[in-house]
Amino acid sequence: MKHHIHINIGSNQDRRKNIAQALNALRLNFFDLVCSDIFESKAAGFEGADFYNIGVNATTDLSVIDVLSVLHIIEDNQGRDRSKAKFSSRIIDLDLVLYDNIIDKANNLPRDDILKYSFVLAPLAQLNPNGIHPLEQKTYAQLLATKPPLQSYNISVLKF
Repeated sequence: MKHHIHINIGSNQDRRKNIAQALNALRLNFFDLVCSDIFESKAAGFEGADFYNIGVNATTDLSVIDVLSVLHIIEDNQGRDRSKAKFSSRIIDLDLVLYDNIIDKANNLPRDDILKYSFVLAPLAQLNPNGIHPLEQKTYAQLLATKPPLQSYNISVLKF
């Protein structure tokens, strides 16, 4: 059975290279990838370089747990250091934001960052403007309208 997922990729270290590597790894593990523009944002919760974030819609036959495992493996392969503080610079950060429309508190689905951070919501709303947040029962476009805008770049302009 095919499941529809949305992944948020973030990096504030060698951003283009690390996001390009993550996208290549996602293409090897998931199907039907569609990418948002790149959104640039200030570091949240710490002083650091600006982040690039990109949203990716994909399909998979994997379970939630297996998708999370694949994302952790990709991060580890790119040198993600999990011993650092939660709010710190990142080589790469891959977050499962949505898995179909399931509500799974144990695995933070839908990811609570959707409602907290524009850098998660903006790519999601760009790819799924009419999608309905499973808990809020509002479209992602409606939710985004309440947030300050972010600088965005078309992915082709950055030539990944």
